[in-house]
Amino acid sequence: MMYKKVLCSVFVTYMSLFFLSYSNNLPKMVTKAEMKIQSKWMQTHLQNSKVSLPFSFVYNGKKSSEFLFSWTQKTKIYVIDKNRTQYQQTWIDQNTGLSVCCVFTVFSDYPVLEWTVYFKNTSDKNTPIISELEGLNTTFMCDKNAEFVLHCHKGDFMAEDGYEPFDKTLVPNSETRFGPKSGRSCNGPNSWPYYNLQMNNRGIIIAIGWPGQWASSFTRDAENELTAKAEQQHVNCYLKPGEEIRTPLISLMFWKDKDIVDAQNLWRRYYIAHIIPSFNGQPQQPILQIQVTPHEKDTAYVESFLKAGIKPDICWRDAGWYQMDSSYYKGDEKWKNTGTWEIDTLQYPRGFKIYSDWIHRHGMQFLVWFEPERVGNHFSWLKEKHSEWLLKGKSHDLILNEGNDNVQAWLIDYMDRFIKMQGLDWYREDFNIGPLSAWRNNDAPDRQGITENMYIQGHLAYWDALKSHNKKLHIDACASGGCRNDLETMKRAVPLLRSDFQWPYMKNVVRGNQGHTYGLSSWFPFQGTGVYCYDSYSFRSFYLPGFGMGTLTSENTAAQQQAYLECSKIAPDMLFGDYYPLTPYSIDANHWIAWQFNRPEIGTGFVQVFRRDSCETSSITFHLRGLNLKDHYQITNFDKKEKIILTGKELAEEGLKVEISDKPGSAIITYKKQ
Repeated sequence: MMYKKVLCSVFVTYMSLFFLSYSNNLPKMVTKAEMKIQSKWMQTHLQNSKVSLPFSFVYNGKKSSEFLFSWTQKTKIYVIDKNRTQYQQTWIDQNTGLSVCCVFTVFSDYPVLEWTVYFKNTSDKNTPIISELEGLNTTFMCDKNAEFVLHCHKGDFMAEDGYEPFDKTLVPNSETRFGPKSGRSCNGPNSWPYYNLQMNNRGIIIAIGWPGQWASSFTRDAENELTAKAEQQHVNCYLKPGEEIRTPLISLMFWKDKDIVDAQNLWRRYYIAHIIPSFNGQPQQPILQIQVTPHEKDTAYVESFLKAGIKPDICWRDAGWYQMDSSYYKGDEKWKNTGTWEIDTLQYPRGFKIYSDWIHRHGMQFLVWFEPERVGNHFSWLKEKHSEWLLKGKSHDLILNEGNDNVQAWLIDYMDRFIKMQGLDWYREDFNIGPLSAWRNNDAPDRQGITENMYIQGHLAYWDALKSHNKKLHIDACASGGCRNDLETMKRAVPLLRSDFQWPYMKNVVRGNQGHTYGLSSWFPFQGTGVYCYDSYSFRSFYLPGFGMGTLTSENTAAQQQAYLECSKIAPDMLFGDYYPLTPYSIDANHWIAWQFNRPEIGTGFVQVFRRDSCETSSITFHLRGLNLKDHYQITNFDKKEKIILTGKELAEEGLKVEISDKPGSAIITYKKQ
């Protein structure tokens, strides 16, 4: 929570907090009206003691609104960078020693506020019970003739309808609740921790950062008031001397005079500017990957891609490289025997370094898979040497308790040395079971939620330490695909695999992945997947900023050459462009689906279209968005040789007609300003 440049440290009341200014040179799509809303909301809810703070809790049986402003208060202000200022407002109970610190960040380039609340016992005795730690508890008003409409998505649950968008009108006297399954933040259809709350021509995007078991609710009264809440589920605990717990990270983005699509594009631009990990001042770039077995003799397999004209960015070693001497998981599930994170010397007698050095000399990066939180091998080093570090849930697998200080110290030290010694560029962390039962089994009745809270803090601190010790390290967030991609996670990692719903044997896997791209693109500019189908309709359905395919063979070389080349051409616009759905969402076989990505700053973009199996019409016209009506654009269809020139006005008003004779069939049409 500390930054190098301290502006001031003053003891003040909440009423005398700071003046918020914003940049006069705002990014594209950000308006001064939106920045004024941000400023007013902050002054009202974070600087004015006459109204409720945007968070709440219960302490010793009393609501925080009844007593918090009677506690001793102090404020510190820090400059993070030219676009971010952090405020730390602290209240201290002189009787029990409980410190409550709201750390909130104000952005001067985007209409965004975010905050986390920390609770620390500064005394030498246990505190009274703390409960109902709601990191978000605030109300919104809509006009009498308007409605609250919540624009939501499903989470990831390895299904064709994962990430499906849906809208819910929040009618009077109603309550709508959300939360994940089993302790992974995006696991399940009701688990997406990102919302766009619309109130006619304005709205608020709400994002939750908590890679655990969060809960949110939207409760409307009989009139025009809506209460939004978000919290870690089931916290009811005292704090021991020196202990500190926290709420989920809450982020609010204010928008006005936009439609929902442009509001989401405002979020995408903010995501690139402030959320996605950056390296050397640049956000994560698109990547192409291949799967490898990193024995030094296996460089020949990588060379086969290079000879075919396919230059991957990442050579990826997934599960199964470690010692797995256990009798529990067998056959195809042997990789689940985790818990000894030492290289299997029978497979790799000299480790990975010779291989990774070769990879680096050829301008590529090396990724290795880990699942440190799950101990599936009961004969593993962790189980036999440090059983006291492990938590027991409902399944055979044990959970490494990342909230234990000794665990965190060991994990940071061990993985840091592994990364350096073996030449890793990417640390891929998977998590294939739900930890919730293990967390709760470890809690006493008067310590409910403490294990999870300490665990989440330890988990995030572990990732922060790896990145601090290895400045160029990339982290790939994977939890059975996309089951743990909340805001805190996405500030540290990218999802190279958005879902495990990717295998050819899965029902409707192609149409389902078209739906995944359609839905998830509203929220995540960077997402990745792999494809194991080799017809163009199928593999085009998986094109993303992170893309890979299966084993290279003589039979599929031409398909892989086409796919990697095409994806590399459109991935930059997909990552850095504005996203416009061109059809309604559907995964039905009788519906077309299409979308547009547009980069107005450089005048490029593309349209991707799929005619599905049962679509009877062979053509469809789309009216493109985000173009300069006076400019001329060169139009290129990947499946046709000729190029045509059309004006932005023609593309927007008359539309782009796309003809696809095959059923199913696809088209990718790029455009570039002339």
